[in-house]
Amino acid sequence: MDMIKGISRIFSIGLLTLMGTNVNVWAQSEIDLSKIKLPEGFKISIYAEGITDARSLSSTPDGKTVFVGNRRRKNVYALTDTDGDMVADKTYKWASKTGKDWNMPNGVAYHNGDLYVAEVNRILRFPDIMNNLDDPKQEVIFEDYPTDAHHGWKFIAFGPDGKLYVPVGAPCNVCENDKEVYASITRMNPDGSNMEIYATGVRNSVGFAWDPKTQKMWFTDNGRDMMGDDIPACELNFAPEKGMNFGFPYWHQGDIPDPDFGDKFPRTNFTEPKYKFEPHSAPLGLRFYQGDMFPAKYKNNIIVAQHGSWNRSLDAGHIGYQLRFVQVEGDKVISSEIFASGWLDQKTNKGWGKPVDILGMPDGSILVSDDVAGVIYRISYEK
Repeated sequence: MDMIKGISRIFSIGLLTLMGTNVNVWAQSEIDLSKIKLPEGFKISIYAEGITDARSLSSTPDGKTVFVGNRRRKNVYALTDTDGDMVADKTYKWASKTGKDWNMPNGVAYHNGDLYVAEVNRILRFPDIMNNLDDPKQEVIFEDYPTDAHHGWKFIAFGPDGKLYVPVGAPCNVCENDKEVYASITRMNPDGSNMEIYATGVRNSVGFAWDPKTQKMWFTDNGRDMMGDDIPACELNFAPEKGMNFGFPYWHQGDIPDPDFGDKFPRTNFTEPKYKFEPHSAPLGLRFYQGDMFPAKYKNNIIVAQHGSWNRSLDAGHIGYQLRFVQVEGDKVISSEIFASGWLDQKTNKGWGKPVDILGMPDGSILVSDDVAGVIYRISYEK
C-alpha cells in the first residue's frame, strides 16, 4: 500500500437550506488526506464537509443527491452536486417541524421517489422528496418499534423483494428478552404494513446489503463488550432466507458461549458467521461494489466500514478505523484485506476520523461517511 500524496485541504461549505429558509453558512476545516493509506492507483478526496455526525448514506439513482442521517443529532441532510464535479455544492439540513426533535434519525433510504428515515421507534417517509427539498412533507408509516436508545439507532435499506429492512438492536450489552423483536432484523412493505421478523439473534447490525449475483443478504453485527480485549469477534453474516438465528445472546462469533447464557442452548442451534472481524472493531456499513471504475477484483464484492473500538484497554490499543475489502463467492468468504486505513493515530491511540457507511456512485467511485471528522469522502481509481 502506498501513502496517498496530498496536502491538508480547506473546503468551504456553500449554501445551507434549512426547512425552506436559505442562509449562507461558510465553514472551514482542515483534513489531512495524506494520512489515509489506499492501494496503488486509488485516490481520496472530499465530497462534502461540515456534515456533523455524518452516518448512513443513500442517494438518488443518478447520484446527484446524497442523503445523510444522524445518530447523535436531530438532523437529516441532502447534499446536491449541481455541476457534476463530484463535490457537493449545496446542502439541505432538515429538522422536525412538529416541535419534537427527531430521535436518532440514523437510517436513510431512497426508494421510488420517496425518502425513508428511521428513528429509534418510527419510520418516516418523505414523499416525492426531490420536488420538496426546500420543505419536505413528513409521514409516519410505522411507530411500533421499541423506544430503547441503547442500540436503538437504525440502518435501513430496501431489499430485492421491494421490502424495507430495519434492524432492532439488543437494549443492552448482553441480555435475554422475552420480546422477539429485540436483537433482530425486521422487514415491512414500503407503506409500513406487514412488519415481520426476518432474522433473530442479531445483537446490533448497522449495515446490510444484498449480493447482486445471488440477491441474498449479508450483514455486519457488533460483538458484545466486557469479555476482554480479544473476544468476541465482530461478525459478517449470511442470511439467505427468513427465520435464521445467529446466536445472540447465547453464543458469540459462532463458537464462544456467553458466560451467563451460553449453557442454555447448544451451539448447533445457531448459524455461525461467515467471517470474523477483529474484536471490537465495530463493522457498520457494507456495500457490494458494482461499479466499473475499480480493478476487476472489486466487482460484486464487499467493502465494509469498520468504525473502530472503544472497549479495548489502552495497552491493547484501539482497532478498526478502516475500510476492509471482503471477497465472497456464493455463501463463502474467499479472502479479506484492509482497503483503507489511517484514521487511527497510532502514536496517540486516538481516532481523528471513524468511517460509518459506504455508498456506490454511478461513475464507479464510492462515498464514505465519517461521523467524527464530519465529512463525506470520495474514493476513486485511476489506472
